[in-house]
Amino acid sequence: MSGIQGECAARFGAVRETFAKSFAAGREIGASFAATVDGELVVDLWGGHADAGRTRPWRRDTIVNVFSTTKAMAALCLHQLAGRGRLDLDAPVSRYWPEFAQAGKGALPVHWLLSHRAGLAALREPLPTEALFDWRRMTEALAAETPAWEPGSRSGYHAMTYGFLVGEVLRRIDGRTLGAFFEAEVARPLGADFWIGLPAAEDGRVAEMVPPTAAALAAAGATAQPAPDSLLARVMGNPPLAPETANRPAWRRAEIPAANGHGNARSVARVMAALACGGALGDVRLLSEAALARATTEQCFGPDLVLGVPMRWGQGFMLASDALPLGPSRRAFGHGGWGGSLGIADPDARVSWAYVMNQMSAGTLGDTRAFELAQAFYAAL
Repeated sequence: MSGIQGECAARFGAVRETFAKSFAAGREIGASFAATVDGELVVDLWGGHADAGRTRPWRRDTIVNVFSTTKAMAALCLHQLAGRGRLDLDAPVSRYWPEFAQAGKGALPVHWLLSHRAGLAALREPLPTEALFDWRRMTEALAAETPAWEPGSRSGYHAMTYGFLVGEVLRRIDGRTLGAFFEAEVARPLGADFWIGLPAAEDGRVAEMVPPTAAALAAAGATAQPAPDSLLARVMGNPPLAPETANRPAWRRAEIPAANGHGNARSVARVMAALACGGALGDVRLLSEAALARATTEQCFGPDLVLGVPMRWGQGFMLASDALPLGPSRRAFGHGGWGGSLGIADPDARVSWAYVMNQMSAGTLGDTRAFELAQAFYAAL
């Protein structure tokens, strides 16, 4: 096993130990964990391998698909537009995207897209996996779709559709794709190695996503398939998405702002550090304090129609709750991704932390690897 590498301030030695124990217990193939305090990087660890065959060491510049942790980055972009006065989050989506008014959606406000309350988590028209790589096909299907429940009444996790919805609003206003906007307005100013739509030149640095084993799925009770006509089945199965899809060049090249961001823990923690410190990091301001407050104000809290567990949503960010503790502060927020990745900002402690990996867990909501690292980090503060 490639040893644990990176930097770790002395007082956070327990974080390194926790990270090493996870590898020793066989829970990891490759991973990285990073944390900041007042915007300063105090933990930056990585280890293991970038492939299932354990032939490529995980290096400092290794990046990996983080699935839905990408949603935090997409939300940030939309809030930047709003903060600049170019987008009214209370306005109907159809003001910016006229075709969206189909099927009775003419009055649906933009902020319901961000809080998973639009009723558009699933598509009725069967689509192949390749549709995910076709922006126009996905956005046209969503514009024509009828909501699956009364918009605004409940949350239902828009696992894949979220990124096309918020990304198309941004594109209609700004002209750039969300990936191009993020690169110019967030990643480049911060020096964050995070991509939504990965250039082919970066492929050599990408870790291979490894699905959970059958034994792990069985141990987690995750082998049962949802009923074919259930909302969960339609959300996750149309277009069909398998973990291995993330290893395809077509997936990497596409911009899928709900799920195909590529980065490492250092880059995710850096973006979240700006949000933990009032919207700015050094001389780079991403959001005003007012815009950040709006983004992280509770919009809904209750059983999610798709996930089946209580979810507390801001506008694009998961908010801490008893059901989903993100640290000691109830004001902590961020987003997690399929398989276990996580990026969190804690404005009370002015800290951020992030974990990314290539060995996917059997049940994302029950995966404790990131939280064990976060617990060791907080204990040392």
